[in-house]
Amino acid sequence: MVNLLVFGLWVVMVVPVAVKGIVANTTVSSPLGVPKVVNVGALFTVNSVIGRSAKPAVVAAIDDVNSSPDVLRGTRLNLILHDTNCSGFLGTIGALQLMENDVVAAIGPQSSGIAHVISHVVNELQIPLLSFGATDPTLSSLQYPYFIRTTQNDYHQMSAITDLVTHFEWKEVIAIFVDDDYGRNGISALGDALANKRAKISYKASFTPGASLNDITEKLTEVNLMECRVFVVHVNPDSGLQVFKVADKLGMLNSGYVWISTDWLTSVLDSSDLPDLDTMNLIQGVVALRQHTSSSDRKKSFTSKWKSIKDKDTSSFNSYALYAYDSVWLLAHALDTFLKSGESITFSYDSQLINNNGSELKLSALRIFNEGNKLLETILNTTFTGLTGEVNFDEERNLVHPAYDLVNIGGTGLRTIGYWSNHSGLSIATPESLYAKHTNKSVDGQRLYSVIWPGETSKKPRGWVFPNNGKPLRVAVPYRYSYKEVVTKDKSSGGVRGYCIDVFEAAVNLLPYPVPRKYILYGDGKRNPSYTNLVNAVADNTYDAAVGDVTITTNRTRLVDFTQPYMESGLVIVVAVKAAKPKPWAFLKPFTIEMWLVTGGFFLFVGFVVWILEHRLNHEFRGPPSQQLITIFWFSFSTMFFSHRENTVSTLGRLVLILWLFVVLIINSSYTASLTSILTVQQLTSRIEGIDSLISSNEPIGVQDGTFAYNYLIRELNIAEYRIKPLRGEEEYMNALRLGPKNGGVTAIVDELPYVELFMRYTKCEFRIVGQEFTKSGWGFAFQRDSPLAVDLSTAILQLSENGDLQRIHDKWLSAASCSSQTTDVQENSLSLSNFWGLFLICGVACFISLSIFFCRMLCQFRRFNPEEEEAHEAVESDSATRSSRRPLRTISFKDLIDFYDRKEAEIKEMLKRNKGHVTRDSDDHSG
Repeated sequence: MVNLLVFGLWVVMVVPVAVKGIVANTTVSSPLGVPKVVNVGALFTVNSVIGRSAKPAVVAAIDDVNSSPDVLRGTRLNLILHDTNCSGFLGTIGALQLMENDVVAAIGPQSSGIAHVISHVVNELQIPLLSFGATDPTLSSLQYPYFIRTTQNDYHQMSAITDLVTHFEWKEVIAIFVDDDYGRNGISALGDALANKRAKISYKASFTPGASLNDITEKLTEVNLMECRVFVVHVNPDSGLQVFKVADKLGMLNSGYVWISTDWLTSVLDSSDLPDLDTMNLIQGVVALRQHTSSSDRKKSFTSKWKSIKDKDTSSFNSYALYAYDSVWLLAHALDTFLKSGESITFSYDSQLINNNGSELKLSALRIFNEGNKLLETILNTTFTGLTGEVNFDEERNLVHPAYDLVNIGGTGLRTIGYWSNHSGLSIATPESLYAKHTNKSVDGQRLYSVIWPGETSKKPRGWVFPNNGKPLRVAVPYRYSYKEVVTKDKSSGGVRGYCIDVFEAAVNLLPYPVPRKYILYGDGKRNPSYTNLVNAVADNTYDAAVGDVTITTNRTRLVDFTQPYMESGLVIVVAVKAAKPKPWAFLKPFTIEMWLVTGGFFLFVGFVVWILEHRLNHEFRGPPSQQLITIFWFSFSTMFFSHRENTVSTLGRLVLILWLFVVLIINSSYTASLTSILTVQQLTSRIEGIDSLISSNEPIGVQDGTFAYNYLIRELNIAEYRIKPLRGEEEYMNALRLGPKNGGVTAIVDELPYVELFMRYTKCEFRIVGQEFTKSGWGFAFQRDSPLAVDLSTAILQLSENGDLQRIHDKWLSAASCSSQTTDVQENSLSLSNFWGLFLICGVACFISLSIFFCRMLCQFRRFNPEEEEAHEAVESDSATRSSRRPLRTISFKDLIDFYDRKEAEIKEMLKRNKGHVTRDSDDHSG
């Protein structure tokens, strides 16, 4: 359709040039050497915000190029200007008329819509089109190879707005835009950018170019009834202020609203040194973007030169004037390189513009620029520093280093609150200072100065309110069959009651704004509803929220947003138990047979060791053999009760006894604890001891009807579906466990811990929990995706937890069962020798060391002992023998050793002392 429109315009408007004979491939060559004049076209609306700044800039650039000795020496640029008059139709006609003049390139247009049409023309005629104002992202497609954007792409501008929205943690925006190529495609890019950050455009409010105030009023009235309060305005600069005039009348520029404008607004404000006060009052608190141009001496020089330009309609200029100026210089540098490389400028007629019958279609005035493709490549490879900064193109033919200023409108001026670039994101430092540094787009690295929002407040607006359309929040509440303490139907005005309702109401009361709500029962109350279907209903917009015992699972979080969990939960296993039968020999169960034998043996061994150590010193351990044997047995076993009457007097005996009493203390304590548990334990009626044994068994399992446990056991634990038996409530739980798997019941119940605690209280601890929780989750309130209420209620739930209200509500409805401390099974495992061998080892080593010391000491005494005190000493036969004073060797018998041990210690010491005295006297006599 676009091609047909172009061809029709050619037929009607182009003045034919008479050509005799065959005109195909006719070439009009420039004179030998460098051409003296090169025609350059310009297309823009002169009487517009952008045109009033761009026209003087383009004219000044042409003059500067023609007077510059550095580029195009001997060649002058001839500017041919056509006014598009803000009309796509007239703009297209002007472009066709411009092409008659054999222009090598065209500067413009400023309109994205006109650029789309003209791009088809320049593609056919191979004439580069350098646009300083067409920001539509779709113009960068391969469909338009001769279109060169010398300004910023709206793709980057929408990325900057997205980063701004996410910086303030808003999830939804309303787009207000003009319904043309510029507006539609720009907002489409915004939607894509927001989607990448998990945000979205909740509504697109579009109006036609040149819409009346009534149309704008109708559209803004509609969006004012919605909940979103963040507006992104992407309109034409010539009519954009009409949006704010209507918004001001509707009270939409007050506190609580957020207005973000694309660069059209700063183009309007920058075009005048002193903006109109009425205009400034309209846009107080608005945040706007401006194409960033680096500060340089060239820019300052141009600013000074602007004041001396007489043929201008504005006292100042916007950023588009700088890009228009650089566009001319870009073409000049490219032409200079092009001509210096030896290329010529030639045009030829297109045979396709003549029909097959030889009759002309009056299109012969349009000629193809033969070297247009080479000039295009030269332009894209040209690099220089202009008024806007570095002019260089990337692989996608966009300017490198896209950046924007973020300005906040307040009072009578604009205040820069930060910058955005695709290199570093949001920053308070200029983009040029960050290009050499490492890229940092983390959330912590994104910074802006404070913003004064509409209503002259620095507090960040929430970004949404409840819609002004009279519709309350539709809250679905599960109508349960069982566990009515959690949530159920009620005859009160709200229609519902329970633990979950009280938590939700308490959280809502903490919010700084009212929440109109209507509770809607989900289910019939005859059986528990499917919670998965309930979550799906919220995701499908059947309900706005679900309030109840909704478990937060991974699959559900993909559909809806949950609040902070207000109740911790997890799946546990409940089994039946029975009281242990009385056992007459239960007192022997704490220890194994091996443990009993070793313990008894050590009692006798320690008693015997103490008797050996005490026999020579302690009269209580002496007497006839029968009495001493009785003493050993009595002392050994009386230590079991710490009731031994015999005192120990030897150091070694006391050491052994202390260690042994410590061992006895440990053994007694362990025996008492083990026996107590055995006598009080309740035994399981099934072999299920945890999740592993439950999976490996082949017996039926009960789950609560409607909960996620059914799907979890099948899909996650791979338990056969035929084993799962849905049960409705407490009574069915109790009956199924009592019957057991052999009588049509179940071997175990798998349910969430809060329900199980209520079941325990209901059955008075008749059943028990085995194993540990094998899932960790919680209950939360479900909302539609990106609902801001989910975030605010999460904060409120944390407040309830911190101030204790959440626990008080829990105690009101779900007081803990009295048997909660007995939820783990105690098994009758007897204690074995492996539990105590360390103690026995210590005690045995102590006994061995004590005996070794005792016998060594006794043997030393025995060597010095002489039972025949009256025996005369033998005469000394030699001098060496008399000095030795040694007694003669004698034969030692075991009987003598036993007799020596049986003597009292005091008697032995007295005899040794007497023997020593006799030996001394004999020695003295012999010496005399």
